[in-house]
Amino acid sequence: MKTADLKQDLASSTADGGSLAARLATVRQHAAYVLHTEQLWPALQPTLALLGVYGVAGLLRLPQHLPDGLRLVAVAGWLSLCGWRLHNDLSRLKAPTAAAIDRRIERASGLHNRPLATLTDQPAGARKGQPQPLWQAHQQRVLASLGTLRAGWPRLLPASPARRWIGAALLAAFVGTGVMAGSSAPGRLLAAFIPGRDDPDVPMAHVEAWITPPAYAPEAPVFLNPNAPAPSVPEGARLTVIVTGLSSHPVLRSAGRLVMQDEARQTLDRQSWKIEVTLRHSGLVRVAGRGRTLARWPVTVLPDAAPTAAWGPNPGAGKTDWRTRLPYEAAHAYGLASLSVQLHLVHPGRGPSRTLTVPLPLSGHPKSAKGLSTPDLSEDPWAGEDVTGNVVATAVSGHEGQSKPATFRLGARVFHSPVARAVLDLRKRFALGRESRSETATDLAALGETPGPINDHTGMFLTLTSLVAMLDDKEVDTETARTSTTNLLWDLALDIEDRRKGDDASAQASIEVRAAQAAVAQQLQHMREDGQQSPQAREELEARLKTLKDAIARKMQALAAQAMREHTAIPDLPGFSKAGDKAFSRLMQQLQRDAANGHSAEALQRLQQMEDATERMRNATPQDMAAMAQQMVAQQKAREQAAALRDLTGKETSLLDHAQSRLDETLRAQARQQNDMDPDEDGDEDYGAMSTSELLR
Repeated sequence: MKTADLKQDLASSTADGGSLAARLATVRQHAAYVLHTEQLWPALQPTLALLGVYGVAGLLRLPQHLPDGLRLVAVAGWLSLCGWRLHNDLSRLKAPTAAAIDRRIERASGLHNRPLATLTDQPAGARKGQPQPLWQAHQQRVLASLGTLRAGWPRLLPASPARRWIGAALLAAFVGTGVMAGSSAPGRLLAAFIPGRDDPDVPMAHVEAWITPPAYAPEAPVFLNPNAPAPSVPEGARLTVIVTGLSSHPVLRSAGRLVMQDEARQTLDRQSWKIEVTLRHSGLVRVAGRGRTLARWPVTVLPDAAPTAAWGPNPGAGKTDWRTRLPYEAAHAYGLASLSVQLHLVHPGRGPSRTLTVPLPLSGHPKSAKGLSTPDLSEDPWAGEDVTGNVVATAVSGHEGQSKPATFRLGARVFHSPVARAVLDLRKRFALGRESRSETATDLAALGETPGPINDHTGMFLTLTSLVAMLDDKEVDTETARTSTTNLLWDLALDIEDRRKGDDASAQASIEVRAAQAAVAQQLQHMREDGQQSPQAREELEARLKTLKDAIARKMQALAAQAMREHTAIPDLPGFSKAGDKAFSRLMQQLQRDAANGHSAEALQRLQQMEDATERMRNATPQDMAAMAQQMVAQQKAREQAAALRDLTGKETSLLDHAQSRLDETLRAQARQQNDMDPDEDGDEDYGAMSTSELLR
């Protein structure tokens, strides 16, 4: 039973898929790899020899002396030669045969009489496909007797002595030149095979770099030093790098979160280069050129925050105020470029969406601003409506910040004429889209047919008729009709109100005053925005101020003439005509001086004072005018007295400081003299306890 079991185990292990058969298959696979390596290595030797020759030349820095163009040609030609030779040698390779694989195993395993050939032979006279039990048993016995099978190690030494000598000499030359190159050997090899790259033995290029802060940050440039700590610069700073002694253009690279934008390159000469970039985030800046890092610097970029903006207390206008209070606060670390208020209707109509922007006065680029602006927004169709506003601050860096919204009422002028109020009501409904064109035209036509000041004045009636015709004309687009109608109805309402108690001369004078005030305001705004203080701009302002002064004088004359016709007594008529005119003249002179000195905010405040005075002048009686003139004279005197007091206080302070300095010098001289005469006596006195009269004495 045991003999039968052994035979059965032997048959199963030698059969296909058995352990002995699998071990033989594995050894044959290894032997195939060994034979393939022994064929491949001789085919690679010529190509490796060519690469070794060029490598030795590279270690000796021979290709590096060539210009980049010739080096590119040399590298391309040499690599092409290597590729051609390698292709030819590899194309001659053939796969090892099964007999060669078995012979390799027999030699490596020390087997005699070629036992592996028995496994592939067939008995003489045997037919193909016919089972041969006796022969199969013989093959199984031979396979079981093979013992340990080996594939051996590949023989890599060249077969010919000439090749061995050449390989040894080339290897010795490569190792020797590598030892001579030392730590520069890898860099020399890379430079030899990569055109446009310098090896470590080439002198390093000189790098100069500095960071220029942006225009909104008035700081000195920061020069970069590898040994210095990381500089902190504002966002948007400009990095400038100048590289000297480099034969090709350098590049700027960043690591981390550094973001560089707007890169500009410039060639200064054949070996000098300039690069400029804008820094946005912190990180590491690296300057690289010809395969090497020339310099590196860590840079910290400080983000530019948006400016802060906020409302002051109680924005808006009261029920009877015709100016709108706009208190504001704003700040930014590098300065403010502009301030404005953006308004939106709380309950918008069906008209087009609109944003009313009101600029706020700002002198220069202060880091903080706080004030109160009272513009006249009564001409706007939104006058008297509730609006939502935001203070918008724009920094010199371009960032914008907004305040929290505030809801308030816009100021509106008070009109006593019912016809003027009806015109303004139509104007507001049409401007806000609460009434269509046809409905507005119908209402205006009905207003023109109503007995009143419009029918009594030819110019007003013609203006109203032209507005109705324009609204009925379908060829005029709605926006043009809306703008024209809004402007003309405002002028019509003002004219109606001016004629409520006055005559044609007084109404015409009021129109001229308003036009002159608008011209002065426009010139002041132009000078403030453009920063112009040229003689031409000042002359233009003087001319417009003279026009305003003449218009105010004509308004006063018209009121005086009206009082004479109506036999109305004017209290203090000389004071009304002279003192009032003098007050206006002084106010204009102050306005002119403020504008000439660049104090645009103060000049606009003077103009607003004049507008307030002329607004009270509208439809005023002669008695009202006399009282207003006296009030203006009193205000002017108060301002002059305050200015004189400040001047006197300054002079007295200067004189006291001068006297105190002379007294200190005298006391010190006396103290030195006393110490020289009696060194043991303490010559110091308690001058701090003396009175001012004693010190002066």
